Amino acid sequence: PEFSISEDKNNQLKTGISNITTLMEFVLLGFSDIPNLHWTLFGIFLVIYLTILMCNSIIILVTRIDSALQTPMYFFLGNLSFLEICYVTVTMPRMLMDLLTQKGNISFFACAAQMFFFLTFGSSECLLLTVMAYDRYVAICDPLHYPLIMNHKVCVQLVTVSWISVFPFVIGQTCQIFSLPFCGSNTINHFFCDIPPVLKLACGDTLVNEFVVYVIAVAIVMVPFLLIVVSYGKIISSILKLSSAKGRAKAFSTCSSHLIVVVLFYGTATINYTQLKSNQSERVGKLISLFFTVLIPTLNPIIYTLRNKDITVALRKLLTKILI
Repeated sequence: PEFSISEDKNNQLKTGISNITTLMEFVLLGFSDIPNLHWTLFGIFLVIYLTILMCNSIIILVTRIDSALQTPMYFFLGNLSFLEICYVTVTMPRMLMDLLTQKGNISFFACAAQMFFFLTFGSSECLLLTVMAYDRYVAICDPLHYPLIMNHKVCVQLVTVSWISVFPFVIGQTCQIFSLPFCGSNTINHFFCDIPPVLKLACGDTLVNEFVVYVIAVAIVMVPFLLIVVSYGKIISSILKLSSAKGRAKAFSTCSSHLIVVVLFYGTATINYTQLKSNQSERVGKLISLFFTVLIPTLNPIIYTLRNKDITVALRKLLTKILI
């Protein structure tokens, strides 16, 4: 009987240790549902990641060294490119490692840190895109006062606010989510620790937490988006009043790249963070996340360089200097 009691205690101890391990660690499933494509996906995502790093680094370099690009618009573009590098580096190296090792184990702290930095850089991008819209608004609607309003000091302050102001929201959001009890499965059916898949693992009623996510999403995503819409409404109104067709075409060309990026980024982010625990399939959720974490950062440098004559001219100058 004594041996039986001792064995029961050992089993209980093992069960307790197992539960603690579950709480201290998550498993990212990633793309384990398509094991035959692991190496193909690894190759594709590695090329995409290196392309994002290279293209955005070139934009940063060009906007720094070319004298013709020392304007607020390109100052903001250089900062956006740096932000894109940080944004994709939060998720893609981890995703590549998981594809390579075919293991998705991630500690509780690492998962929380990944979510924190992902939300920080994503939220900062929302605000920076709003600042860029305001810059275009002043440039087109009030060109005479543009150099005075958008001086270098103001530009630095706007970028700083874009980075710093999101911290209280993101810290609160991350702490709130990871203070929830996770007593069931520790398997995250996603390729990184994002809000919707992590919330699905929480025990009990998460209605209040989802409501807070909606409120913060409105504050960080919808409010800036509405400001961008208002800015572009006034921009389009001013452009249509121009008598010269050439002037209208030039004005539209300076805004079109930014507008395309805004629609792509805000559209997919809104779909992702307003569904949460809906009936949307996890595979569709992964696809949407891939779109705004991988595809859009890949397209951004292409959109800005192909549709911007100043950037293409600066790149030609740079290539000429390198080759000669």
